[in-house]
Amino acid sequence: MFKRSLAFAAGIALSLSAVISQAAETLKVSAIPDEAPTELLRKFKPLGAYLEKELGMKVEFVPVADYAAVVESLAADRLDMAWLGGFTFVQTRLKTGNAIPLVQREQDEKFTSKFISADPAVKSLQDLKGKTFAFGSVSSTSGSLMPRYFMQKDGIVPEQFFSRVAYSGAHDATVAWVQAGKVDGGVLNASVWQKLVDAGKVDTAKVKVFATTPTYYDYNWTVRGTLDPALAEKIKKAFLALDPANPEHKAILDLQAASRFIETKPENYKGIEEAARSAGLLK
Repeated sequence: MFKRSLAFAAGIALSLSAVISQAAETLKVSAIPDEAPTELLRKFKPLGAYLEKELGMKVEFVPVADYAAVVESLAADRLDMAWLGGFTFVQTRLKTGNAIPLVQREQDEKFTSKFISADPAVKSLQDLKGKTFAFGSVSSTSGSLMPRYFMQKDGIVPEQFFSRVAYSGAHDATVAWVQAGKVDGGVLNASVWQKLVDAGKVDTAKVKVFATTPTYYDYNWTVRGTLDPALAEKIKKAFLALDPANPEHKAILDLQAASRFIETKPENYKGIEEAARSAGLLK
């Protein structure tokens, strides 16, 4: 009887320990640094609070230094979830073999990049021949990979076509470079361009969009493949439950530049993988 009581007590202690451990878990989340760190944190804060409430666990935003750090951190299980561009997702999927894309914004099914210039004489890419040009980050889908891919399809090899090719590191930095005259032209994702215009952070009397790329799949929220499947499903449901008719939810969606979130799958990013291999960015 005494031994059975001890065993029973030990079982309860272990169960309580498991519950406490689970309650103490933190969902570590990050994002590719395609904008300033302060902006990324501002955009995530209301979403993080919403996820904490829906998941019943602490959610922590973990800033990273560059795109490669997101890939490495997901692969090493130092992050549980991250906001990735299409190319960064492809890199993560190839490195881990099991990273899972959960959701994307509705507009990420048909994403575009915008070519910009402050030179009123520039009406097309041909007008920038022999001039300076800026991409965002080397690993950016919308700020580098896909614009480069579409240029090459049109017979333009950037390093031969422009007098100098530079990488600003982020979409908002590309706009700043063009506006300040540091480069003659640049390219960035359509969503950040519109956000900067709406916020009055770009002088549209000076900087103009002169071309738009064809559409492609881009951003998604991805979880590491080793994450508890039940937790991954709860995260997905929380994103899908965000309703623009709910004022609190709409504030979260607006910060994410999203009309709503929809499910996604690895197959959606095969085109980006092909573009990356064509550009020599994947072996």
